[in-house]
Amino acid sequence: MHFQYWLDNFWSLSVGGLTQGAIYALVALGYTLVYGVLRLINFAHSEVFMTGTFAVIIAWNAVGYDLNAGRPGTGTVIALLALGLVAASLTSAGTALLVERVAYRPLRRKNPPSLVFLITAIGASVVLFESVGLMTDRKLKGAITLVQPKEVFSFFGATVDNVQIIIIVSAIVMMFGLEQFINRTRLGRGVRAVAQNPDAAALMGVNRDRVIMLIFMIGGLMAGGAALLHIIKVGSTQYDVGFILGVKAFAAAVLGGIGNLRGALLGGLLLGLVENWGAGVFGSEWMNVVPFACLVLILMFRPTGLLGESLGRARA
Repeated sequence: MHFQYWLDNFWSLSVGGLTQGAIYALVALGYTLVYGVLRLINFAHSEVFMTGTFAVIIAWNAVGYDLNAGRPGTGTVIALLALGLVAASLTSAGTALLVERVAYRPLRRKNPPSLVFLITAIGASVVLFESVGLMTDRKLKGAITLVQPKEVFSFFGATVDNVQIIIIVSAIVMMFGLEQFINRTRLGRGVRAVAQNPDAAALMGVNRDRVIMLIFMIGGLMAGGAALLHIIKVGSTQYDVGFILGVKAFAAAVLGGIGNLRGALLGGLLLGLVENWGAGVFGSEWMNVVPFACLVLILMFRPTGLLGESLGRARA
């Protein structure tokens, strides 16, 4: 037990937990959207995130900014970050649409049992996981450090740097933008209609297949944003980078209330906090144990998650 260490570093652990939790939250949005509309757990979403991380590094390498490149200027950094975001978002969204088109759509037309969808999701995940592993020789791939961590301010002994601010603020902005899109646009109303009652939505002229493609694409875009933030924070990726992170993001979605957009954000941030606090108290080797133990305890008392509202009933 390292309780005194936890007390002494409470605020530093909290800031680090919120930073990692923001990435969990963005990935959790993909699970929440798909489940909210299809009642399907898309286990391939972790690999959707993983392909985005590789896309960032490949895009930067393609324009000459690899690990051997010199430190770029501010304008170049902004341009490279924009390039990385576009590359990751397009790659992750394209991967998500490919999974939906190849793995899930043919099954929906045959209306199989839910277990078939679950096994297919796991199969799609393994195919992507192993394919990228073979293409990269299962080696770690590093990225140039575009954003050097610099202290912005401190409080109660905790230092907050520019990288942490970028990650947390970006995640909240993307979450807010997605919620506004779902609640205030015509396409968003279509998503909520299909989530609430697909048959009634079809009678009202909502194209269910188009809505499903839309939610997979949006989930991919959110995962692409998370992929860029992960590269900024960690600086490297590997074929299995999405495995544990994807499991934690799914846990975050369940914790907040799967099918609930705000629940995904709350669950992600809370899971990141508990993960870091647990590591501070029990040691880093317990980092992957404590959050899931807390998840089980919370679900015993709140089986629908902390917020528990479905996507079909979501309001601004």
